[in-house]
Amino acid sequence: MTLQAQPSGRLTDHIGLGVLSARFHRDLIEEVINRTGCREKRSRRLPAHVMLRYVIAMGLYAQESAEEVMRRLVGSLRMLGSWSDDWQVPTGSAITQARQRLGVAPVKELFERAAVPLAGPGTKGAWLARRRLMAIDGTSFDVADTPVNVERFGRMGSGPNASAYPKLRVTAVVECGSRAVVGAVLGPCGTGERTQAVELTGVVEPGMLLLADSGFYSFELFNRFAATGAELTWRVGASVSLGLVRWLSDGSYLALIYRPGLSAERRRRLAQTVTDGGEAPADTARLVRVVDYTVPDRNPDGELITVITTITAPTDVPAMDLAGAYHDRWEEESALNEIKSDLRGRGEVLRSKTPDLVEQQMWGLLLAHYAIRALLVDAADEAGYDPDRLSFIRGLRLVRRQVTDQAAISP
Repeated sequence: MTLQAQPSGRLTDHIGLGVLSARFHRDLIEEVINRTGCREKRSRRLPAHVMLRYVIAMGLYAQESAEEVMRRLVGSLRMLGSWSDDWQVPTGSAITQARQRLGVAPVKELFERAAVPLAGPGTKGAWLARRRLMAIDGTSFDVADTPVNVERFGRMGSGPNASAYPKLRVTAVVECGSRAVVGAVLGPCGTGERTQAVELTGVVEPGMLLLADSGFYSFELFNRFAATGAELTWRVGASVSLGLVRWLSDGSYLALIYRPGLSAERRRRLAQTVTDGGEAPADTARLVRVVDYTVPDRNPDGELITVITTITAPTDVPAMDLAGAYHDRWEEESALNEIKSDLRGRGEVLRSKTPDLVEQQMWGLLLAHYAIRALLVDAADEAGYDPDRLSFIRGLRLVRRQVTDQAAISP
């Protein structure tokens, strides 16, 4: 006779996320649990390592009930002959209590440890002149309308114009080629994107080219990101003063950007000093290259787009290439829309009732999105495709099937 092997230990010790476990493997999860001190003091049906996986599963099944998410994780165990008769799917309240015990820190730590750039040297659409294209942007998510969520996150607007739900502000750094979110900051909707962006300087590094729209520009923030060693290409509005230094061969020009509050005469003298071969004080002005262009197909009225960059040599990256690269910033918006519309569900609300669980759920969404994006990049690189050609929603459906089919242990 043939004996069917049974897994040792508690049933929940064998719950995994199928194809996602390759990105968030058990050793990493155990290390995160140890570092954040969330390991349970006594044996529980829902230990910390299970709940970390469960929070990621919530990102995959954001519209399902708490019990249904857990049911999907263990749904194939009976078929695999590894179902423990004395283990039942916990109630919603038991799952919520386990989430509360887990807290925010380990899920955030897992994201920060696991979410690294995915594009390899051959990944199409990920590079410009040997620099990894990155973008920074922000968005907001509706959260459950509870008093504590309103107090923590606030509403957009006020009085009769206030938003129907409190909103969580998310500012993120995305790798353009893979659309993978590799850094994020969460907070109240009243906190501006520039304020949150300061916490993301540690995500960028030399060898990257960071793109940003005009809403992020300030002299101080631009300098903070430039100090990381990454190159920058940021759009600026018409109100930003640019002191012409000299024109360049490709139609771009060198100019100074200034610390706020300088008089017109002071700005003029600084520009003249640099034109004559001198240097401006670093805390007062910075030399950048400026590219002005229009996109007639998108802006029939001839709107002028102005971007400034730390790449000052036209022979390094020509102006036309920088203008084209700036529009890769839309990959960030596409990534955030995948999270909001495909994972969370269009028009849906993050249903966690308390601020800590809202943030925990958001980190779970980011982890789920990252894992799917990693799967698509692997597939695209293997086939020699640009990852943009692969459908995110099809990848999501594949992962959802795999999670259900391989919920517990490898056959």
